[in-house]
Amino acid sequence: MSRHDGGFTAIILAAQRAGQIDPLAEAVGLSHKCLVPIAGAPLIAHAAAALSATPGCRRLIVVVEPAMFMAVRQVLRDGPPPVDFVAAADNLADSVFAAADGIDGPMIVTTADNVLLTSGAVEAMLAALAGGAEVAVAMANKASVLAAHPEGQRRFYRFRDDDYSNCNLYAFGGGPAVKAAEAFRSGGQFAKKTSRLIAAVGLVNVLLMAMGRLSLKGALARLGKRLGLRLEPVLLADGAHAIDVDNERTYRCAALLLERREGLATDQVQARAA
Repeated sequence: MSRHDGGFTAIILAAQRAGQIDPLAEAVGLSHKCLVPIAGAPLIAHAAAALSATPGCRRLIVVVEPAMFMAVRQVLRDGPPPVDFVAAADNLADSVFAAADGIDGPMIVTTADNVLLTSGAVEAMLAALAGGAEVAVAMANKASVLAAHPEGQRRFYRFRDDDYSNCNLYAFGGGPAVKAAEAFRSGGQFAKKTSRLIAAVGLVNVLLMAMGRLSLKGALARLGKRLGLRLEPVLLADGAHAIDVDNERTYRCAALLLERREGLATDQVQARAA
């Protein structure tokens, strides 16, 4: 029996940065980016749909400011699976800790702007937990990301074996494993701000990465040793998973890729009916 036969809990991080209104939201007269429409639905609806469609998803938890509970509830209704809300903290780490409080079993964590998320990617993360990982981090290599869209991602982490981009998708094997979220206390965007990367993984590891001495798997193993956990990378073949909606440029990229997916799905339905 696999470690996630009892199902998993999905956590979607949807809060704004404190004191800021995202430019994409402001452009369409909204307070929160998670409600910005793309391909006919709010951003968060796409991420939630991929999670909900994954076999074993027993609960969705949305982490957002309490003032937004009702607005997001109107978008997601109440499942299935059931949708619950947790008040966002003032940093990513504490937001994840608050959402995970009291949960026993596997958890998948992503962001509301991860609109190109697929159920296949979520299943790959759960498979990593079933294979013995306590924490799994989804990544895509540079070639696959650029193949998905040449403008979709401009920053990559360079390792000994390849260049990679993070896919904003994480899996935790249970409550104790969530302590790995402490690495994100200072915020994400590690490729933009080296100081955040140093705080998360340590100066020695950053220097080894910069010198090309660490593979991706080796780097996560060293981070796991710092945390006392087994961390594993999950390489996603479709580089579109590394393209989330950060700005107007990536919004256009994601919209195009969603349109292509919809067209492909329509063609497949028509082919089966023929």
